[in-house]
Amino acid sequence: MLASVGPVAPLDVVLRDAVGCILAADVTATHDLPAFALAARDGYAVAAYETAGAGYASAQSLPVAHDVRPGAGPLRLVPGTAVRVASGGALPIGADAVVPLEETDRGTARVAMQRPAVPGQHVRPAASDVRAGDVVLEAGTRLGARQLALVASMGRGRLRVHPTPRVVLLSVGDELVEPGTHADRSGHGVFETDGHALEAAVRDAGAAAVRVGILGDDRAVLREAIEDQLVRADLLVITGGLSELTDDTVKDVLATMGSVRLDQVAMTPGQRHGFGTVADDLASDKSVPIFALQGHPVAAQVSFEVFVRPALRAMAGHAEVFRPSVAAEAVEGWVSPPGLRQFVPATVLGSPEEGYRVTPIGDPSAPTVSALAHANALAVVGEQDLTVHPGQVIHCLVLEG
Repeated sequence: MLASVGPVAPLDVVLRDAVGCILAADVTATHDLPAFALAARDGYAVAAYETAGAGYASAQSLPVAHDVRPGAGPLRLVPGTAVRVASGGALPIGADAVVPLEETDRGTARVAMQRPAVPGQHVRPAASDVRAGDVVLEAGTRLGARQLALVASMGRGRLRVHPTPRVVLLSVGDELVEPGTHADRSGHGVFETDGHALEAAVRDAGAAAVRVGILGDDRAVLREAIEDQLVRADLLVITGGLSELTDDTVKDVLATMGSVRLDQVAMTPGQRHGFGTVADDLASDKSVPIFALQGHPVAAQVSFEVFVRPALRAMAGHAEVFRPSVAAEAVEGWVSPPGLRQFVPATVLGSPEEGYRVTPIGDPSAPTVSALAHANALAVVGEQDLTVHPGQVIHCLVLEG
């Protein structure tokens, strides 16, 4: 699956749209930052040697020649004078120190200082942050507040990034009912869970989710809906309709589209999967990956974590696509089915220093939505293990901290 997807084609976007994206090209500084020396405090810019007698009763004060506000270019310091300067203002040429306001009498015509200044005090030298020609952000960097602050401070308004993948979610089944409405009095109808859960999971993975909603099992309607969504999808996820029964039609529709194939994967929950790519007829160079997951909410979410989330991370340009994992000792034992890799909702506690412990939630052989809701990890039991013994070390996929 990972071999079939790659980063979404780079785009130049404004800074607001770059939040959370992965940088697609190095950012190189075109000029020094700051471009010239700046005052780091509100105060008076001076030549330090001219304040040698400051603090003594007989010392003369310095005349204040000018005021400098942030944004103004540097002016030249007249020897024997001081210039009042705001924090962030350009240090006058010839000045090498800033005396903070609180260390003076705050004079406006002349200023007396409590002590001599030291060269360099409260000054941000030119190029102290960035030098022209430096690579300040490397391709592959995830862009957040700190990175965008650096880019904006250099005057750049756009960045080349791998845009956030757009994921279209389709839930299939005549039996599905939207939450907030009522199933009929006979108990028929199943509240649609997968779309809402996977919409949150897609956003958590850093992608953009578009939930189309519930589709019936009609083959023509389903095929038309899939084709309609290809134009706006970077990836499409379908849940439900994968059983071998005649009423479940997803398998029939997907089998005729592109390179989509359906397989039994040696895992539980979530054995039956569909995956492939379908060409978008409206964009001849665009091929959209499609995942088909089982409709059971636990199976769908486990399959998302194991297969879809890494694909989304790869499409977004992330270097690390998998959830972190830890080795933990089982607090209690349980039975695992032969020949299947078992994913068990569990709680992992501990620390790197003291080690980790894992406790299954509910019945590992029949995981429930409530068990998954209270889990912070999936305990992964290998195909060859028929029994997990207390104290056995299990690798766990960490879902949250």
